[in-house]
Amino acid sequence: MESASQDINLNSPNKGLLSDAMTDVPVDSAASARTSAPEGLTVAEEEELRAELAKVEEEIGTLRQVLAAKERHCGELKRKLGLTPLDGLKQNLSKSWHDVQVSNAYVKTSEKLGEWNDKVTQSDLYLSASSTLEDWNEKLTQSEAYKKTQETLSQAGQKTSAALSNVGSVISRKLGDMRAHPFSHSFR
Repeated sequence: MESASQDINLNSPNKGLLSDAMTDVPVDSAASARTSAPEGLTVAEEEELRAELAKVEEEIGTLRQVLAAKERHCGELKRKLGLTPLDGLKQNLSKSWHDVQVSNAYVKTSEKLGEWNDKVTQSDLYLSASSTLEDWNEKLTQSEAYKKTQETLSQAGQKTSAALSNVGSVISRKLGDMRAHPFSHSFR
């Protein structure tokens, strides 16, 4: 392994990637041997714990390698199936939304909001305000100003539609004329 005092190239394209051989940082056994045993542990107990620690660290490294291989295999399978990360995100969001909708809190909140909605829409104040707004809407739509504005906007829409249709016809005709001329063969 290279010296620990070596500069790390932060601009490297491999930054943050570990090779299979470098999945775990080895423990400097000389440094660990220099430390004294914690109080209450015998030398034999300390050696046993250090051996178990080394074994667990080795297992962690192996599990990291296995997980990386499984993730690569999973990616290959998804690629072969034509699944994109966006598909996975959509599926996760859909499942999460479903989980929210069936959650106790969501169901209780929906029920409570439904009760409040019923109470509000059945209240005298709401019914009175709704009736008043309906009356105003009726009066507004029957007024001369509203009818005149509606008619004017309708005519303007029809004229705009006709004008755009004419522009489209003119453009199509001009493009047809251009194709008929010999200099336009390079456009085909």
